[in-house]
Amino acid sequence: MPILATPFAQLDLLRQPEMPNEPLQAFDAADEYLLNHLHEQGLSADTRVLLLNDGFGALAASLAPHCQVTSSGDSHLGLLALQKNLARNNLAADAVHFVPASAVATGQFDMVLIRVPKTLALLEEQLIRLHGQLAPGARVIAGAMLKHLPRSAGDLLEQYIGPVQASLAVKKARLLSASVQDKPTPTSPYPTRYLLEKPRLELSNQANLFCREGLDIGTRAFLPHLPKSLLPLRVADLGCGNGVLGIVYALGNPEAQLTLVDESYMAVQSAADNWRVALGERAVSIRADDGLAEQPEQSLDLVLCNPPFHQQQVVGDFLAWRMFQQARAALVTGGELWIVGNRHLGYHTKLKRLFRGVEQVAATPKFVILKATR
Repeated sequence: MPILATPFAQLDLLRQPEMPNEPLQAFDAADEYLLNHLHEQGLSADTRVLLLNDGFGALAASLAPHCQVTSSGDSHLGLLALQKNLARNNLAADAVHFVPASAVATGQFDMVLIRVPKTLALLEEQLIRLHGQLAPGARVIAGAMLKHLPRSAGDLLEQYIGPVQASLAVKKARLLSASVQDKPTPTSPYPTRYLLEKPRLELSNQANLFCREGLDIGTRAFLPHLPKSLLPLRVADLGCGNGVLGIVYALGNPEAQLTLVDESYMAVQSAADNWRVALGERAVSIRADDGLAEQPEQSLDLVLCNPPFHQQQVVGDFLAWRMFQQARAALVTGGELWIVGNRHLGYHTKLKRLFRGVEQVAATPKFVILKATR
């Protein structure tokens, strides 16, 4: 297990979810660059530091013994990693104050360190929310690996914070330092909204949502084939995003008991808003979680899922495979997992390793809709 060694600490860190023989580490050269730069600038115990998008807690765990740290991000898996990494390195559980991205981190912060996220709309919303939260003389520094640092990230920093100076590249990482200027109160363009035609719904989407400008094509292929039942089935929308699968299913199945779960706090916020508009006070459970990890075994009759194919910048089917395993554990015998996936991903073969029956419900040139029976 690689050790993150900086002037602040030597830390043994893990990623979340944990995987056997994990090939990736929980930090990168951009984390090291930010920490080394901050050490050179100087830091005191009463310095109030805000961390944005600190993937697995590398920055927070490094800085927690040295200053007042608030961390904010949109990943529940990131929060779980932070909690585990604090404990793993003998740091107090309350050493870092965590604020989900669905809320505003408030305070007069002296320093803001940003890991540039994959979704630049999230960065824009976070920069907008910094207005009024910075102490006099505050510094705002963003870091990223060069391959994940678009020019528009610097443009956003300049638009919402002030003039930007780019550092030299070190180990293929770069820092962008923004000088704070007085600017008028910005108006956020988020959440965005789009109209679903059938059923007719207006869907609200917070900044970090996948396909926040319109329905993604996988879900569009899935919706006409959602199962129907008049029974009071216990149903989960796993990786719910803005909640569209669960909401449309609930509208067509009035007796169903729905659970909507996502690891993104902004997704959960969007799903809750959309459920309220579409279904009013109808009972539902909507939560941020590590998939169905906390769902009791054999407590569901049906799981609906449009699985993700990436975590932050890492592309792969490891999250989808884990969601399939979680769904199997949560389903009763005879319960069903319905998914949509790109044809080339071969989910049919993977599901056969977990479920006793797998059949293709429908297909388009690009997608397949599969039903797996426990």
